[in-house]
Amino acid sequence: MTATSDTPYEFRTARPEDAEAIEALDGSFTTSTVFEVTVSGDGFAFREVPVDPPLVKVFPEDDGDDGEGADGEDDGSRTFVAVGTDGGLAGFAAVSYSPWNRRLTIEDIEVAADHRGRGVGRALMGRAVDFARERGAGHLWLEVTNVNAPAIHAYRRMGFAFCGLDTALYQGTDSEGEHALYMSMPCP
Repeated sequence: MTATSDTPYEFRTARPEDAEAIEALDGSFTTSTVFEVTVSGDGFAFREVPVDPPLVKVFPEDDGDDGEGADGEDDGSRTFVAVGTDGGLAGFAAVSYSPWNRRLTIEDIEVAADHRGRGVGRALMGRAVDFARERGAGHLWLEVTNVNAPAIHAYRRMGFAFCGLDTALYQGTDSEGEHALYMSMPCP
């Protein structure tokens, strides 16, 4: 059992019985700022700008099982969970390791709204870092939408830096108009 703040959580590898709670976790957020992206022929720039009224982002339902699961996962992927004292899911982080470039990808990390700001995301990222070290990863990498300023700030506090942009990733999806920002950090 690991404690964050004054509220204890159990951090562990996901089990099959966690799958339904992971799927049901509400990762939506509200933000009063977004990162505005400007693309030119020579590159890109972004800056944080206020939005009024605040933006409420609700992620669309996942179209299907991408093969991630609890237990029985191969050595290259894991899902870690944070469970509150009430037995409810506080958050999860799904990761995968690619040996060819020694990259640990944070596929998804979500913290339930009522558990945010308590260190749950940082502790889940700590589990990802431990797994990255076990695998010999050189760096960790993730993708985040430019409108998720709260997550971007959290990732920067954890040591991630911007490393790329994809202006087409969300085309034809419910997130049309948003941009994918890529962030990475050396494996500590």
